[in-house]
Amino acid sequence: MRFAGDKEAADKAVQLGESGDANALNVLGSFLKHCSPNVRRLAASAIGKLAGKADTAQAVRLLQVCLSDPHPQVRQYSVKALSAYGSSAEPALVDLLDMTQNADETDYNRRDAAKALGIIQEALKNVAEAVTKTCQKCGSDVLPDEEARAQKAFQRVYCDHCFDEVFLTRRNWETQVELHKTIQAKDGTVVQSEGERIITEFLARHSVPYRYDNRFRIIKGYAIRPDFYLPESDLYIEYWGMEDNLDYQIGMLEKKKLYQQAGKRLVSFYGHEKADLPRLLLERLGRYMRLSDDEGWSRAEPESGADSIPRRAASQEKGVR
Repeated sequence: MRFAGDKEAADKAVQLGESGDANALNVLGSFLKHCSPNVRRLAASAIGKLAGKADTAQAVRLLQVCLSDPHPQVRQYSVKALSAYGSSAEPALVDLLDMTQNADETDYNRRDAAKALGIIQEALKNVAEAVTKTCQKCGSDVLPDEEARAQKAFQRVYCDHCFDEVFLTRRNWETQVELHKTIQAKDGTVVQSEGERIITEFLARHSVPYRYDNRFRIIKGYAIRPDFYLPESDLYIEYWGMEDNLDYQIGMLEKKKLYQQAGKRLVSFYGHEKADLPRLLLERLGRYMRLSDDEGWSRAEPESGADSIPRRAASQEKGVR
């Protein structure tokens, strides 16, 4: 019954974020106290989606509290949501700066906090200097906080009207991605498939730092969402779990092409290999780092290039899976 309750709360949080209802903050605030980290992170994300509609002071206060949440992904989603509030998120600057300097914080949260700091500080600077920029889609004037929301989501300058048009397409796609994250690994990370769970638990067991399902711009004009990124080894991992689907195969090849064009190192695993993943992880990751069957790891001399074995389509300026 608890799982059903968690799922219901998670779905409701996503729905409220999509609703554009400024009055949703009270419900989302209660979800931020939920026992499930998945519900809390989706509630934080939903508050970010209400930027420009909900009460900014209340939203920023709620998100500030989440910066000390015990689960790293809740903190991550809160950081990203704060950046959508631009200059209005000024009260959170000290907390974000502390996060960038906290050695106990995850590397991806330190990185995202630094990015949020930059967006908020730029919005504050534009307000102070009365700088007006123009929308890259329609050419109309863009206010600093409008720019902050667009920069956070697209790394582009859009007015609110064009932002809503562009965001709607991405939001519908990302919502489906988030709703498919229903499998929780032992370290608390919520993933989409059993294969990803095996990989997550393997990395955690060997103390390999990783980022799961984060967006990276690896080529100018393109953003990509790898299943896993290993920052200590600058290595990308993809689990291609639907290789029998033709559209999926096309997307997989497009995404692999992006990795190759960017000169990124990629290690691939496939759905038909799921039963043998622990051994294959040791074998393929062992080309780039030293791993033991028990615990501990150390980087080895890396091999160059991505693997040559030919999941989700790449598209210009969209986070792609």
